[in-house]
Amino acid sequence: MTSFTTTITVPESPEQVFRAINDVRAWWSGDIDGRTDAAGAEFTYKFAKVHRTVQKITDWVPNERVVWHVTDSFINFPDPDEWTGTDIVFELAKTTDGTQLRFTHEGLVPACACYEACQAGWSFYIEDSLRRLITTGKGDPNSKER
Repeated sequence: MTSFTTTITVPESPEQVFRAINDVRAWWSGDIDGRTDAAGAEFTYKFAKVHRTVQKITDWVPNERVVWHVTDSFINFPDPDEWTGTDIVFELAKTTDGTQLRFTHEGLVPACACYEACQAGWSFYIEDSLRRLITTGKGDPNSKER
C-alpha cells in the first residue's frame, strides 16, 4: 500500500523551507518537548490526551531532507501505537518556481485505523500551516493543552 504523501511548491529558497520545517512549534504544535533542529535530536509531540508521539531525527541533510523516525506513539484509535516505527520524511528540491517540498509519512497507509484522520491532519499542517509559515512567517499550529 502507498504511504500518505503530499507535495507543495513555494516561491522561497530551499534554505528558507528547511528552516521552517525544523521550527516545528511554529507550524505543528506548541506542545513539543525537545530539540527539533539537529541530527540525532529527539522530541515529543503531544495534543490533549489523544495524541503523543516521540520522534528521533534520523536523517538530516541541510536544505534537502529531514527524516523523523517515530520511536513511540499513542494515538486514540483502535491501534494506538500504529505510528511507532514509521518515518516522517521531508524532501526538498529546488525548482524554477522556488522549492518543492514532498512530505511522506512512510507507514501511514489506508489500512491504518487513523488513516483518514491523520491524512486530514497532515494535509492541513503541511499544505496550510507549514506553507503559511514559509510564505508569511506565521504558521497555524495547535495550541498547548490547557
